[in-house]
Amino acid sequence: MQSIGERLEEARKRKGISIREAAEATKIRSDYLHKFESNQFDIKLPEIYVRGFLRTYANFLKAASDKIINDYNGLGLGENKTGRGLNREVYGRMDLTVGSKMDKETGAPSTTSPEAEPIATDADAGPRNPATFVAPRTSGGGKISLDRDLIMKGGILVLGFLIVILLAIWMFTGRGNKPATTTVASSAEATWAKPLTGEAVLSLVASSAVSVTVTTKADGTILYKGTIPRGDRRDVPRRGELRVVADPYQNLIFEIGGKPYNMPAGAADIRAP
Repeated sequence: MQSIGERLEEARKRKGISIREAAEATKIRSDYLHKFESNQFDIKLPEIYVRGFLRTYANFLKAASDKIINDYNGLGLGENKTGRGLNREVYGRMDLTVGSKMDKETGAPSTTSPEAEPIATDADAGPRNPATFVAPRTSGGGKISLDRDLIMKGGILVLGFLIVILLAIWMFTGRGNKPATTTVASSAEATWAKPLTGEAVLSLVASSAVSVTVTTKADGTILYKGTIPRGDRRDVPRRGELRVVADPYQNLIFEIGGKPYNMPAGAADIRAP
């Protein structure tokens, strides 16, 4: 019987990719993937992240992720895996629903994009096609001579025209009266309604960088919208029934009452406490 690591390695080689390519695709560090394929699961991270990474890697390789997780649980390396308390929590306190952006045949999130339109070429453009155009010759059989002064004048005119356009844009936007500023990337979220003291919260934990939006289902109020860096968490208030959307969804784990849950594909609806 094959071990977990042997199945993962065989699935990756069948896919024809390297560990580095798999790491880039799944956003999981390559040393973690190498350890998984060597049946080494002590990666100095909480148990929930280890299982999340294993499931994400198995799904990417189109391996039997449920079987791999069950075999991992059977190793007895982590917490109590009975799962009964988890099921009661899931069905008693919240509904997990898959969003509408799903593949109709497989039921998986749609990852395909429309194929690019073919680019038109000039192969049939007639006598003006640069590939078939033949430059005329002078009456004496020599090459056509170009006037250097004419070329320089044309270049100066084009440059002057571009300068006028840039000045007009600069004046129109009012930048002439404002000091120059430098745009600096910030980790601050565009929207984050932080919970009040004593208010029930929904904790969002990122196993890797993930874009998350949390809204109320009643009126669509945004409680959180932004990117959570790997290993960070955000607490948002549970004000009524909530809708959680994450991209990529595999990188998000949310906690309710201290209990972690894997983010489903599409969206998750969280009932009010």
